[in-house]
Amino acid sequence: AVLRSPRLARHGLGLRRRRKLPESWADMQEPLLEGMCFTLKYLGMTLVEKPKGEEMAAAAIRRIVATARVGARKFQKVILTVSPRGISLQDADTKEMVENISIYRISYCTTDKLQNKVFAYVAQSQESGALECHAFLSPKKKIAQAVTLTVAQAFQMALDLWEAAHTGR
Repeated sequence: AVLRSPRLARHGLGLRRRRKLPESWADMQEPLLEGMCFTLKYLGMTLVEKPKGEEMAAAAIRRIVATARVGARKFQKVILTVSPRGISLQDADTKEMVENISIYRISYCTTDKLQNKVFAYVAQSQESGALECHAFLSPKKKIAQAVTLTVAQAFQMALDLWEAAHTGR
């Protein structure tokens, strides 16, 4: 029998350290085209009056977090994928698609100042047309900020792709 060190066993299983997020978000264009994935916990959703605004988002996040704390349920773990096409949500356990939101339906995204591990976005519902704020809990403050910056970059890339398509005609 050959004895292996735990270090070799980890490498044999394909487990690696997580890559650090690059400082320059401009360097992230190629992976963003395919979609950047983040594992988060879905806190919930609330209806909002305005499509954007820091105060509106903070109030919506407070409502969602307060409701989530009252319920004694376990949060749904989701894989949030950000691309220039939009945001897609997939259940982390079953790999079932939960929701697919077009980038053109998203009006605002933020990391809350008080709840700094919470990422939220505001989007118009495809069925009812109502504005919904969805909130997610990340394991670290830096990940919530990374999701927000990635969505912002996806907005910019979507605009660039749209302009390129329309000037090419």
